[in-house]
Amino acid sequence: MISMDGVMQGPGGPKEDTSGGFKYGGWTVSYGDEMFNNLMMEELKQTDYLLGRKTFEIFESYWPKHADFWPGVNEGNKYVLSQTRNKSDWKNTNFINSVAAIEKLKNTEGVDLQVWGSSELIHLLLKHDLVDELRLKIYPVILGEGKKLFDKGSMPAAFTLTESHVTTKGVIIANYKRDGEIITGDVGA
Repeated sequence: MISMDGVMQGPGGPKEDTSGGFKYGGWTVSYGDEMFNNLMMEELKQTDYLLGRKTFEIFESYWPKHADFWPGVNEGNKYVLSQTRNKSDWKNTNFINSVAAIEKLKNTEGVDLQVWGSSELIHLLLKHDLVDELRLKIYPVILGEGKKLFDKGSMPAAFTLTESHVTTKGVIIANYKRDGEIITGDVGA
């Protein structure tokens, strides 16, 4: 979930992530509609999750008590990249601490490994070319501040649009798969 200017911080509520003085928490709430809800239900099916520590701690304090909305997040394996934690009472939680561990996970057979939130983790994955697919929900709002999806360390990469929808409230839902290297050319040639 990102704003038009690439902010992904605190989409779900005012207290979700106020770090850096972010004051627009909950900026996605007024943009829901039936199409968006139906598409989200597809994405909320059980899978495995790769999370950064900060997002994990937000999830850990909320989702175990709200399983009726997203039961898959409680049942799926959660792999948490952290240098400071190594255990949790939330079932199916595993802590990892390196890019090599992420690469090993990525190369195993099994269900998809999804990242939710986790801006610093996404930056690390993009830097090391470990992103196979991006599922973006682009909201018609400019926030001007907050944690961004992309940073200066992202590895240049090409993607192909595999699916897209526009909701009645103007949210663009676009899924992209990794598609090799950047191809350049000359428009004047």
